[in-house]
Amino acid sequence: MSNDILKNTGLRVTETRQVILERFQEKTAAISQSDIEGELGENIDRVTVYRTLKTFVEKGIIHKILDDKGGIKYALCKEQCHPGHHHHDHLHFKCSVCLQTTCLEKNFIPEISLPAGYLKQEVNILVQGVCPNCK
Repeated sequence: MSNDILKNTGLRVTETRQVILERFQEKTAAISQSDIEGELGENIDRVTVYRTLKTFVEKGIIHKILDDKGGIKYALCKEQCHPGHHHHDHLHFKCSVCLQTTCLEKNFIPEISLPAGYLKQEVNILVQGVCPNCK
């Protein structure tokens, strides 16, 4: 399945891209670059992981989630994302117990109207609390 995703977005299929994409497919929660680096150990260098994540975001394979500490996590995009144009109008939830961040796909961010002269580029809403697994 990872090969199909890479091919459909016009990316060359490499072992590194496959391994990183498979990490996202295995997870139900968002993951950070350091999470990936920790799982892969020294098999793939840090710069390669960074470039791969950047490429995946640009191609609409994954999207960024800003966390409450200023860090970035990533989660798989759904079918509606395309290279250069993400459709992530859903909320993200961070559990204060297990610290996992998940996409709440059915909870949408309301339309935001900005004053004249402002141009919206992206909206990030992170809800914090306790997830069902930690209740």
